[in-house]
Amino acid sequence: MSRTAGAVRTFLLKWSLAIGLVVLWELATLAAGSAFFPRPTEIVVAAFDLWFSGPASQLFLAESVFEDVLPSLGRVFGSWAIAVVLGVALGTVLGRSQTALDYTGPLLSFMRAVPPPALIPVFLVLFGIDNTMKVVTIVFGSIWPIILNTVDGVRSVNPLQQETARSFRTPRHYWITMVVLPAAMPKIFAGLRLSLSLALILMVISEMVGTTNGIGFELMLAQQGFDFTVMWAWIVLLGVLGYGLNALLLAVERRVLSWQPTRGTAEAKTTGA
Repeated sequence: MSRTAGAVRTFLLKWSLAIGLVVLWELATLAAGSAFFPRPTEIVVAAFDLWFSGPASQLFLAESVFEDVLPSLGRVFGSWAIAVVLGVALGTVLGRSQTALDYTGPLLSFMRAVPPPALIPVFLVLFGIDNTMKVVTIVFGSIWPIILNTVDGVRSVNPLQQETARSFRTPRHYWITMVVLPAAMPKIFAGLRLSLSLALILMVISEMVGTTNGIGFELMLAQQGFDFTVMWAWIVLLGVLGYGLNALLLAVERRVLSWQPTRGTAEAKTTGA
């Protein structure tokens, strides 16, 4: 019983501000009657109609889930996976080679400074309006935090570990996969979290240009049609997706990095409490 009460108390403390703001929003919009800011209860009703009004054979999921939400998630996860593989690989190479970092550093700094949305017209000319343009936009914008954090993590490996590996003539591939990457993993995960947030943002932006489905397309369509309740429903969905994906990645990070002494000690204290 005490554990349940503690969980409820923790939930209320964590979400009390958000709940209070929603209640304030409901009361303020009810009094103002503004068409641009619908009440949260109206947004919930619109969201239910958009995504949970389908037949039982589809688990009550509406067509919009299959035509817009799932394709958008596919673009995010697919593009982000490509960015992770390329970013970690490039970051590892640059982190291990000072010469490569010196030669490519200015070019990387220049490319990183270019806002990805500014390149959408270029990507439209090169790749057309299909998924390739969206994938390239998301990968280009989300890869930089992964590269930079991987470089930083690889370069921060303990020199004693490097000398030990040299003295034992450890094979390079074993040294990279079993020593360097695990040691750099905390900083890599920090880059992954930022990269995932950027991927979600760029997914929305890329879908607002030259496409006929997706969350970004439906958000723009609702805004242009002055359907502000539906527009806010899509905005709320993006917030929920961003929060959920970040929480999921944090859970994976805790699982993967549980071997670290500081994390293991902290989790043991939390469990004991």
